[in-house]
Amino acid sequence: MTQSLRTYLQDPLLHTLYQRVRAAGPIRSISLDITHKCNLRCIGCYYFNEDMDRHYTEDDADLDAFIERELQRGTNFITIVGGEPSIALRRLRKLYRHFKLSVATNGVKRIPKEGLEELPIGIALWGDPETDKFLRGGGKIDIFSKALRHYKDDERAFWYFTVAPGQAHVIPEVVPRLLDNGNMVLFNYYSDLAGLGGPYDYRQGFDAVRDQIDRMIERYPGRILMTPYFNKVIATGKLFDMTWGYEVCTNVSTNLEMNAERMQNGYPYNRHFRAYNADFKTTRRCCTGHQRDCASCFDTWEHFSWIMVHAKKHLRSFAHFTGWLTTVYLFYFINRLVDFQEGKQLLYRIHKHPAFASLVAPE
Repeated sequence: MTQSLRTYLQDPLLHTLYQRVRAAGPIRSISLDITHKCNLRCIGCYYFNEDMDRHYTEDDADLDAFIERELQRGTNFITIVGGEPSIALRRLRKLYRHFKLSVATNGVKRIPKEGLEELPIGIALWGDPETDKFLRGGGKIDIFSKALRHYKDDERAFWYFTVAPGQAHVIPEVVPRLLDNGNMVLFNYYSDLAGLGGPYDYRQGFDAVRDQIDRMIERYPGRILMTPYFNKVIATGKLFDMTWGYEVCTNVSTNLEMNAERMQNGYPYNRHFRAYNADFKTTRRCCTGHQRDCASCFDTWEHFSWIMVHAKKHLRSFAHFTGWLTTVYLFYFINRLVDFQEGKQLLYRIHKHPAFASLVAPE
């Protein structure tokens, strides 16, 4: 342990967060499309934008073989995507029995508690209810109301609230409804892969969205699954001397020759990681794409990883280390890799700690 680390950990809250993360142990993670099917066709969905549904299997024996291979390989955490996981519950329960999971769902169908009692569930919401109906519901389906009912007071669930650059103003209107439903909120940033342009165009930048998210953290401490540090890194695409893109992305499939140059360029990456398609055999370049321009990727999970692998860089100051450790703890808390009930109290303390209040992603 370096002298700097010893000094930083004299802060009682940082010491607690550090001990909880160390006790939980390292993450050996992958992502998995649990099915190629979906009950929606959202405008701007990366999955269908690159025809990822062409890789699939209907044979659950392929899933059994996959589970055995990944257990032998040492995998202990899987981010479940798709397709839509709520329509593949048998597969979901089987994976839940063997791994720690986090699942992303569109909210149309409820994921029951039976056999999935401690499953972290991220519920998609794209903008305010009207925008969500336009982008995800074909202008007709009120998915938001369905999801509110399905996950009312369900502690497993948090909202994965995706906001476009021109829609920052809806954040203070929508967030109270999500919190009143008994759920926490994690933000995401809309990429506009469908090329709608205008208020949806990510090239406008996310300064206004970032500002509103920071206000929500201040207004609702302990309820927003973000910190100003994490928020700035995603919104600006800047971390130390790095600019976000494929060259620094940490979650690339390590078994693909197409990623060989990336893995040899000197930037750290998750050496265990693979992004599996719904055939449970083949992998793609990264979690959210195979050919897409990484400039359009503001994926929250990817940016969690980007910060987490750069532990040594964050030792340069108390502010940097605090930004790193709170980000790591947030990931562990959201995904229930640490005690969830204690985590709710610690999240409140993170947001209210007087020494952290002014820490916003130091350069």
